[in-house]
Amino acid sequence: MKGPLFYSKILLFGEYGIIKDSKGLSIPYNFYNGALKVDENPSEEAIESNKSLQRFAKYLGELEISNPSLVHFNLEELNKDIAKGMYFDSTIPQGYGVGSSGALVAAIYDEYASGKITVLENLTREKLLKLKKIFGEMESFFHGKSSGLDPLNSYLSIPILINSKDNIEPAGIPSQTENGKGAVFLLDSGSIGETAPMVQIFMDNMKQEPFRKMVKDQFVKHTDACVDDFLQGDIKSLFGNIKKLSHVVLDNFKPMIPTQFHKLWKQGIDSNDYYLKLCGSGGGGYILGFTEDIEKAKKSLKDYNLEVVYNF
Repeated sequence: MKGPLFYSKILLFGEYGIIKDSKGLSIPYNFYNGALKVDENPSEEAIESNKSLQRFAKYLGELEISNPSLVHFNLEELNKDIAKGMYFDSTIPQGYGVGSSGALVAAIYDEYASGKITVLENLTREKLLKLKKIFGEMESFFHGKSSGLDPLNSYLSIPILINSKDNIEPAGIPSQTENGKGAVFLLDSGSIGETAPMVQIFMDNMKQEPFRKMVKDQFVKHTDACVDDFLQGDIKSLFGNIKKLSHVVLDNFKPMIPTQFHKLWKQGIDSNDYYLKLCGSGGGGYILGFTEDIEKAKKSLKDYNLEVVYNF
């Protein structure tokens, strides 16, 4: 048995901001993927994943009871497959901000939800919001509060524009330029980031008036501008706004940036060779980079592994 593939995602813009109703833009990243699978001779990882699925199935059973109008699963079938040794076979790195739990949630919903909303039907805003709500509840099992966006992206495999909490839509993003010098890239921090503690730091900071004001007047403002520029293909304005956003993050989100990258972050802003921003909740995992000249960025970051995800 091997189920369909579900891909990782990258939230280009909107990390933390979408908690406070900023815009966001999330795109599928097909380099990594995962699928439900049963093997004759499971590896240690497969056995671990199977145990995690047992706990997840229990949680989904409880979710059905506590929120019966939201979603129903064929739990009998799910538990039967788990008993056969089913696991999530995934190349998506965990704790890297590219949606490893999101892909798993999408795979389970696709295979076991009763009366599921499918990708093929006319996806009205109501349906998208319903899916997002279901996925948010499902994914909460993995790291506390979830917006449901990662699984939604993985499930639909299309770019998603978040206008606000109650307004999301499929987005047409400008097509990539094959030999474009500009690029979005991933930088490996070499360590794993835990989502829950990072979100907790953000929530604690939000209790302080100056931090709240900064989020509203600077962070959300620049994030919204970046999303608009990106969708309109206004590259000149986009890089101006990304530079501002990168600066705001360095000044106000230091705990979310691994310490060894503080200098590199500032170097990018000062040299204009590249600009860094958080990928997901930060604290480790990937860091997202934007550059108008990928060769220049590669030179400046020659000691690091860059993975290009989008060309301008």
